[in-house]
Amino acid sequence: MIKKVFVTGIGTGIGKTHVAAMLVKLWNADYWKPIQSGDLQPSDSMQVAELVDQQVKIFPERYKLTAPLSPHASAALDSLTIQLSDFSLPDTDRSLIVEGAGGLYVPINDEDFIIDLIVYLNLSVVLVLQDYLGCINHTMLSIEALVSKGIPVDSVVFNGEFSEATSSIIRKHLPAGVECLVNPWQNKEV
Repeated sequence: MIKKVFVTGIGTGIGKTHVAAMLVKLWNADYWKPIQSGDLQPSDSMQVAELVDQQVKIFPERYKLTAPLSPHASAALDSLTIQLSDFSLPDTDRSLIVEGAGGLYVPINDEDFIIDLIVYLNLSVVLVLQDYLGCINHTMLSIEALVSKGIPVDSVVFNGEFSEATSSIIRKHLPAGVECLVNPWQNKEV
């Protein structure tokens, strides 16, 4: 079965790249990061290539922005303007993992956010969670935002260790049919 999903998270720095690499390996998928904002050496695409020990097609980023800021701010420093119409899914007959920058409401320009890019690309979402104080709230707000925009939630990934109290309440309040995955390779080679 061919799947095309957008990997996003409930925040920044919670392991989206490691989860994307895990999914690339599990689904024998290709990978694309439309916007890399800062952290160019190594970029997320480079990290996925290093983490996955199989031949994988990694499509080039549409934007490689120099400053580690939200894409709209980094693009401005690079004298660029990002528009939704700048993006189209890479052509592949394999599964495709698309990795976002930050969370759902990270701005890509003065009007559009990552969540708008997901709608524009017409993808379902894999939502990456990490256990920290506030993660239940951030998870439920992210799910609500996705549902309100009509974006299907393919699965959520519990990335790292979770307390039972946290994981059970999240699982209980997920929309019907959302698969729950655990990333066994958090911050390890996949």
